[in-house]
Amino acid sequence: MDNVTLPKAVDDFVAATNAHDVNALAAVFGDEATVRDDGTTYVGEAEIREWIQAHLIDPKIVITPISFEGDRLVASGDGDFPGGPLSFAFVFGIEDDQVTDLTIDPV
Repeated sequence: MDNVTLPKAVDDFVAATNAHDVNALAAVFGDEATVRDDGTTYVGEAEIREWIQAHLIDPKIVITPISFEGDRLVASGDGDFPGGPLSFAFVFGIEDDQVTDLTIDPV
């Protein structure tokens, strides 16, 4: 991550994910944010908190950024899931240093 410069919201997302801090991670998202991950869309704080717990905190995900260009972070994700580490593309919509939209796909 030393050579990858990230916008504040993306850096906060990575740091909170790697710290396994559900409250800090939820604070990265705007009130009406949308997350698309694993074929499901999560909208608003309650659904995104559930997604955070189930998809990032419980499996102890650690994200290692590989590159960031435009609005797309490519990163290695590892944790308590089969087949890891895996590479993912995180495409961020950001407004006022908060994530408004996030789409995650395998690379």
